[in-house]
Amino acid sequence: MLTTRVLLTEDRLAQDLLAALERRELPEKFFYWFPTSVRAWLNLCGDGAYRNYVRSRGLVQAHAAAIVAHLPEGDITVVSLGAGQGDKDRLVLEQMRASGRRPCYVPVDASQSLLEMACAAAGPTGLDTQGVKADVAEAGHLAAIGDAWPHPRLWLMLGGTLGAFDAPEYARVLARLLAPDDLLVVDGEIFSGAGTLAGYDNPLNRQFAFGPLRGVGLVEPVDGVLRFETVEDERWPGLFRLRKHFLPARDLTLQVAGETVRWREGERVEMNWSGKYARETFAAVLTGAGLAPVAQYASVDDRFVMALVRAAT
Repeated sequence: MLTTRVLLTEDRLAQDLLAALERRELPEKFFYWFPTSVRAWLNLCGDGAYRNYVRSRGLVQAHAAAIVAHLPEGDITVVSLGAGQGDKDRLVLEQMRASGRRPCYVPVDASQSLLEMACAAAGPTGLDTQGVKADVAEAGHLAAIGDAWPHPRLWLMLGGTLGAFDAPEYARVLARLLAPDDLLVVDGEIFSGAGTLAGYDNPLNRQFAFGPLRGVGLVEPVDGVLRFETVEDERWPGLFRLRKHFLPARDLTLQVAGETVRWREGERVEMNWSGKYARETFAAVLTGAGLAPVAQYASVDDRFVMALVRAAT
């Protein structure tokens, strides 16, 4: 049986979408909400061309045993923030089961479709599983999750999800979530200039990135085009954002949740971004937030890193 705790309702998501479109924005959560977006995401992950998915999953697969070896004895809860379809989580859960542990699994996501997949795939393992439909960008939702499950806990934030937010500030939020006996696994892409940009500005990823716009009835390039760019954060040398925006090719009228939204030709619509790091900056963001390193791992091509951390004492 699928058990889900709902902190973020579908009605609230519809309201948030309308408000975001009025502001000429498309936040991270809407890239996994529309059915067309979910399908494009699964295609992107399944193809093998999305190298960061391959790198992130490969790191978890290679080092799941080492991560589990650092966990305290006894009962433990695995909380995955932005779990998606949960496939990387399952690598850790399987390793825990192989070592004789029976964790409680708590996948957290704003996407009902992906949350159902994560819970359903964990079902046959016999683990105690409860999905949480929540917006991981909301401090209140995170606090409710932190209060609901006992520690020790292993928190997972995989797939570069930290970079979808203000990484230094969000890392501080994560640090405040951790109990003294909790551990956190978080990862990110090492910036490589044109190589980073090419990893996103390609046909397969563009299809995924256009998903929310397709969900409100737009067609590229008839209605407008996506643009990608990389910029360095002025506050943090070595912290970069891969940004994308939509430029309408003509005046557009969108019908969303029974309301009308109008965009003018050439009016920039900001979409979600993805944070990238110089190697020393990734570590500095975590330690600056009050997270103490336990272990760090790098992908074979040295383009992706994964850190195991705890709250600094």
